[in-house]
Amino acid sequence: LTLAGVIMTTNAQAENYFENDIRAFEAADRANPPPTNAVLFIGSSTIRLWDTAQADFPDIVLFNRGFGGATCPDVLHFMDRIVIPYRPRTIVFYDGDNDLAHGRSTAQVVRDIREFVARVHDKLPATKIILLFIKPSPQRWSLADKARAVNAEIRAIADADPRVECVDVFTPMLGKDGLPRPELYVEDGLHMSPAAYRIWRDILKPYLEWG
Repeated sequence: LTLAGVIMTTNAQAENYFENDIRAFEAADRANPPPTNAVLFIGSSTIRLWDTAQADFPDIVLFNRGFGGATCPDVLHFMDRIVIPYRPRTIVFYDGDNDLAHGRSTAQVVRDIREFVARVHDKLPATKIILLFIKPSPQRWSLADKARAVNAEIRAIADADPRVECVDVFTPMLGKDGLPRPELYVEDGLHMSPAAYRIWRDILKPYLEWG
């Protein structure tokens, strides 16, 4: 598959492409069952690459189930295997970035985020969900307006449900010129540098203590 082919249009494609990643999570769960009532980080490579998450939040029991290249439909496809069974007290969700990059509309992304929230709360009504805004990045700056539109809808989702919070990670990653701060990205202009993850740590910390 090409990178564009990673953006799945059918459940069968998602299963074929990401099945090894999901099976690896399931094998890890069997070997070392994750704690219940913990904080689950789920989403695309922005989450997967947050290697310092546990050290960043030493007082929070958390685990990471991000998988690179994931779109919102991919997370929806696998959530009965790597979200719902964990019964987390809080979910930190980041996705939508890849969706926009591969031509999905803002309406499709918002619809899928709403579906994620609804499905979590159907099975786990007490679970809190923290929706992270889509980040800006130099490589995808042409999509900034679409990201802002999705982020506005994420805020509306949070405003309508006391079990959902949103976190603006978009604005703090911009410089005084209104453009993404170069030092917050690695060479590809897409994935985040350690400095960016430190910003996210500081922004997210109060929300992980929420409730």
